[in-house]
Order: sequence, then C-alpha cells, then structure tokens
Amino acid sequence: MNFSPFVLLCATGIFAIFSSTIAKSPVLPFFASSLGIGSSGIGVVAAVSSLVGIIVSIPAGILADRFGRKKMLMISAIVFATAPMLYLMVSNLWQLIIVRFYHGMATAIFMPVSMAMISDMFHKERGEKIGWFSTSTLMGRFAAPLVGASVIGLMAYSPILSYRVIYMICTIGGVIALIIVWRLPGDLEHGINDVAPWIDVFEKFKKLLLVKGVLITSVVEGAVLFAYGGFETFLPLYAVNIGFTPYEIGILLSTQIISVALTKPFMGRFSDKHGRPPQIFTGLILGGASMFGFFMFRGFVMFLLLSILFGLSISVVAAATSALIADLSKKESLASAMGILASVMDMGHTTGPLVAGVIASYYSYSMIFVLASFVLLFVSIAFLLSIKNMKAVNTTVWRIAKKR
Repeated sequence: MNFSPFVLLCATGIFAIFSSTIAKSPVLPFFASSLGIGSSGIGVVAAVSSLVGIIVSIPAGILADRFGRKKMLMISAIVFATAPMLYLMVSNLWQLIIVRFYHGMATAIFMPVSMAMISDMFHKERGEKIGWFSTSTLMGRFAAPLVGASVIGLMAYSPILSYRVIYMICTIGGVIALIIVWRLPGDLEHGINDVAPWIDVFEKFKKLLLVKGVLITSVVEGAVLFAYGGFETFLPLYAVNIGFTPYEIGILLSTQIISVALTKPFMGRFSDKHGRPPQIFTGLILGGASMFGFFMFRGFVMFLLLSILFGLSISVVAAATSALIADLSKKESLASAMGILASVMDMGHTTGPLVAGVIASYYSYSMIFVLASFVLLFVSIAFLLSIKNMKAVNTTVWRIAKKR
C-alpha cells in the first residue's frame, strides 16, 4: 500500500515521539535512582534533552537547508533507533548524561526538519497540515507515559526487568520510525541547492535573523512554552496545597493535553483561511487570561475549565506560529527558520520551571500563574506592535502571512 509522504511523516511522528517520551516519562527518574544518582543529578539528567534542543535545532535546520530534509531525518531516525539500548549500558551519572544528550539530538533534529518538509509540501493548507502533524506527535507523547507506567506497575516485582522491557519498547518504536523515514521519497526537496557553498548558506541564515517576523514569532512560541513549563511543573503542587486529589490533578493535566491535540488541526485550518497574526494575538490573550484565572479562582470544575482554555490557547497560537514563520521565510532557509523556532521553544520550556521555582520559593505557587499571565500579555503587545511595524515596511509579506 502506498501512503502519501505527509501520512508517512505523521506516522513517523507518532512512533518517534512515543519512543523518545517513553525513555524519560515516567521511567527516567526511577532508572536514574536505581543507579544511585541523587535528586540533583536527576534534575541535571532531565534538563539535558532541553539543552540539546537549544543547541542542536538551529544547526540541524541549517544542515537540512544545505543537504536536504530526508538526509537529516534519516540521521534523527538512526538516533531514535540506536539510543534506547544504550541506557542499559550505563552505570553512572556522566554516562547517563551522554546517552540523554545523544538521544535528545533525535528530537532536536526531527521536529524542525519535519515542519520544514511539511511547509515545502503545502502552502494554502500549511497551517492545517502542521496542526495534524503536531497532533500525531502528541498522540505518541500522550501514550508513552501510560505504557511506561503500566509496565512499571505490572512488573513492580522486578524494577530492573521493567526498565529493560521499557527500553526494548523504546527501541521498537525507534526502529519503526527509521523504517518509515526510509520509505519517504527523496524528491521532495525541489529548489534546495545541495551544492551551495557554506558561505552562501551562512549568509542566508544571517539574512533570516534580520526578518523581524521570524524572531518575534519564535519569541511568542517561547513565551507560550515558558508558561506551559511552569504550569505542568507546579500546577500539581499548587493543586495539592488547595485540596485536590492526585486523581483530579491527573484529569487536569490530561484534559489540557487532549484539548491541544483535538483542536490544533482545526486552528491551523482557521489560520489558513483567516490569517495568522490575528489568531496568534488572540491566543496569547486567551492564554494570559486562563493563567490569571488559576490565581483568581478555586474549585475543581473551574480549574478543569481553565486547563481546557489554556490548552485551547496553546492550540490557537502554536497552530499559526510555525506556518507564519514558513510564510515569512524563503524556501532555501526554511529549515533554518524552523530551527530557530525550535531552539527558542526549548529555551522557554527550560526557563519556565526554573523561574517559576524561584517565584514559588519567594512568594507562593499562585504567583507563578500571575507571572505566566504577565509574560503572555506582554508578548502579545510586543507581537502586535512588531507585526504592525512589519506591515508598514513590507506590505507584501503581511498580505501573504494574512491571506494564505
């Protein structure tokens, strides 16, 4: 049976992200603890993958523009397939850090290059297709902790054996992703000059950095991930303090993820028809309001509604940001632009819990949501002013970004 390249890419997203997620959630802290690694060491190990994303995403995008999308996707798929079994060979903190760094490279390469490939394939439906791809990765991200926790629970009599089973499952997911990527056709990269001198590649990247819309849109996504990082890390602690049960907390977090997965393709289609910038601005306002709601209100039903609303705001923003960056970028530097976006996203996701932890230490958990609300509202104003200025300077770019 022949599947379209887009369907193959979405299938790769399911298995690749499932594989990378089950390697860390929820098994990684338990596995690290079994090696005698303390709490501070576990924190370092957990932060490595985000650090890799910050470092690797931009070079991965540049290399994809230089050598082609499929070549870079093959490299990431090889890492997905080979990294899992390395976990079972480690015996100390530094070895685990090295393995996590290696494994983190897979996602850091895969996400920006995949979004660039989708943007190459689609123009009028760009937002919707990126939304469907994102939903496919969320399916893998959502299923992985459930499978991992089930294995740990069923094999509680032998934790070491459960780790081996989980990393075997992780390997299978990575191998399936590799097989699917291998089936991708290699003729999708029309217009990409794979013999361009390096000096030309870096010159195009420098010009890309001067495109104001690319940078401010990346900052928008970083701000959303900043807020989300604080939310997913400290909402459970805040909820426990005000009397919620672990079961209720699980529902809050799950419904937030589900709301993103179910609505992202439709929000992407909406941005295709009605324009990206207004949708991004609206999503930021919605996110800021929902974050402030966690500070203002109490009660499970209200928190459930706010979690869904925050998930919807993420969907509204994220469904349009990647597509807007693709609209604003030239084809020969498209993957580099997606690399910038991915790097800034990882910066936001990494710094969010760190800053939120400081706020919680000096003030309270509730003030974390006030901070997140302020950040989202501030960035919404900065985005609006920047886009208006860009409109005055370059009406053609504005028209393309708005009407695609």
